[in-house]
Amino acid sequence: MSETTKNSLESSLQQLKCHFTWNLLEGESSLDEFEDRVCNHTEFRSSGFKATMYNLLAYIQHHRGQNEAALEYLRQAEELIQREHADQAEIRSLVTWGNYAWVYYHMGRLSEAQAYVDKVKHVCKKFSSPYRIESPEIDCEEGWSRLKCGRKNTERAKVCFEKCLERNPKNPEFTSGLAISSYRLDKWSPPQNPIDALRQAIQLNPDNPDNQYVKALLALKLQKMNQEGEGQRLVEEAVEKAPHATDVLRAAAMLYRKQNDQDTAIELLKRALEYMPNNAYLHYHIGACYRAKVHAYQNTGENGRYGEREELQELIEQAVSYLKRADELNGNLHHVCSYLACLCAQAGKYEEAEYYFQKEFSKELMPVDKQVLHLRYGNFQRFQMKCEDKAIHHFMEGVKINQETKEKEKMKNKLQRIAKTRLSKNRADPETLHLLAFLEELNGERQPADETSERDLDSGCLVPSASLAEE
Repeated sequence: MSETTKNSLESSLQQLKCHFTWNLLEGESSLDEFEDRVCNHTEFRSSGFKATMYNLLAYIQHHRGQNEAALEYLRQAEELIQREHADQAEIRSLVTWGNYAWVYYHMGRLSEAQAYVDKVKHVCKKFSSPYRIESPEIDCEEGWSRLKCGRKNTERAKVCFEKCLERNPKNPEFTSGLAISSYRLDKWSPPQNPIDALRQAIQLNPDNPDNQYVKALLALKLQKMNQEGEGQRLVEEAVEKAPHATDVLRAAAMLYRKQNDQDTAIELLKRALEYMPNNAYLHYHIGACYRAKVHAYQNTGENGRYGEREELQELIEQAVSYLKRADELNGNLHHVCSYLACLCAQAGKYEEAEYYFQKEFSKELMPVDKQVLHLRYGNFQRFQMKCEDKAIHHFMEGVKINQETKEKEKMKNKLQRIAKTRLSKNRADPETLHLLAFLEELNGERQPADETSERDLDSGCLVPSASLAEE
């Protein structure tokens, strides 16, 4: 291929609408995290999105240097489109052909890259455009791809589905895409109200198994608005009509968790785990449910007798087991090591607790997360390890972080109480005087101390660790 022809090919590639020109990895710091989010974290994994997933997997494999694997995923995407969208196969294949062209180009197989560019050009010429056309099907593919890639792409995904609906306002797939993206933007800035979009998506396609996830999202939104009756009915319908859809099961489990029905949530998440046994997020959420049961059990104040202690120990072991598996599958999950550390401390496994605390400290954490960790570790040192000096150090480190949070207030209160107790024993203690000087420099308004959380462990009962109780 001549240099002129190669330059022409490169120019053509830049005009294609496909994953390589959508810059889906922009702003990503880790390909591993991106792949994990695409393949495991993000919802909706029903049959209708297999071609989208194959294209995304091809894109990821290329960036891993596995171009032959990328080509295999593209072949699967192309076959699926031909089989399930025979009447729109050419239009719906344009994104896949664009990806083919880019992969072959990067492999140095320029003639094959040119062949796929020509296939795209042949279709686009029918619409008086050389390499790209305005098509709701292509915008829809971009929208679903961006939704799979996480929050950074959600706003752009919403724009894609809005463009689709301008051309076809009653299309169920486009409406579902807009509803899901609106729901997600309701959680993050800028806020959106997804209720109308969710209801419209359900009305357009109420019994489609692929649309039950939207029904579960509406249930969650209604629950947040204190309309739990309708939300409960919707989520029960969604689970009944899509009993094997992992996205529906996960969303339904979230609703039951918010109702403090941890047993039902665990049952649903374990059903999802049967289909995705190596999904770190499912293990994490099951562990979090057991952890919530530990909290609830402790709050009854009836764990002193042998039978109750055995049951509490079993709950802790279940929580630890699932959270450990989540950590093995994905070492970057937020709070997992901190949760494990606190649970191990409660079970009297202090060396293991120390290991997980230090593992959490080694991570890049947001300021608020650092405060939580300093509070938990300070409690661990004070109550379990009986090392008040280390506890003071970590409470001080947490307070120094410039974030006004309830954790910061708790640490300030603890430091005040420790100083008061120490002064009552020795008013000239230099370390205590240093602590008082530190507190005076804060010049902050303190909240009343939460004495109920300062429980002692000397009774020998398996009671809540302060590191877990004060979160």
